[in-house]
Amino acid sequence: MKIENLKVVSATYELYIADENGKEQIVEQATKEAPLVWCQGEGMMLPAFEAAMAGKSAGDAFDFVLKPADAYGEYFPEGVQELPKKMFFNGDGEFDGERVFVGAVVPMNTVDGQVVKAMVCEVTDKTVTIDLNHPYAGEDLHFKGLILDIRDVTEGELKAIRNPRHGCCGGGCNKSQSCDSCNDCGDGCADGCGGCEK
Repeated sequence: MKIENLKVVSATYELYIADENGKEQIVEQATKEAPLVWCQGEGMMLPAFEAAMAGKSAGDAFDFVLKPADAYGEYFPEGVQELPKKMFFNGDGEFDGERVFVGAVVPMNTVDGQVVKAMVCEVTDKTVTIDLNHPYAGEDLHFKGLILDIRDVTEGELKAIRNPRHGCCGGGCNKSQSCDSCNDCGDGCADGCGGCEK
């Protein structure tokens, strides 16, 4: 079986990025015990990553580099913004230091209502500096790994991928949902909810 759309793929990988001296360093990895798993063609991975994987079989090794244009784009200095600290106050009118600290990733709303993730770079008495660039923006991504397994996607998995708001589909009922909302996924608790009770 080869990697093509609607195949679930599991793989090991190591992701390398060059440091300031040009020496590659591992920044991410997945092992045989905890592999990377995705459904090809469903937008779970970068399009260029999926294109590099297409046609490979279980047991195939891979080793390729994605340039920024095919990965997370170039780094834009204007993505670093200094914002008033009061934008990060909690419901009690106090600064939310438990969630907003240097190195934390916080959700931010754009002017058009989209939610984006921002890295907190600095916190002062009056401001919080955030970076809206992806952590790997401007970087060449060097992937090395091994395809472990390829199989057909199940109907329940496909529903879970395409309807991510329904936390019960494809594995484990979200206890914050009722069985009625599980049923909204399409075929109810019989398909993967495991534990919903009316």
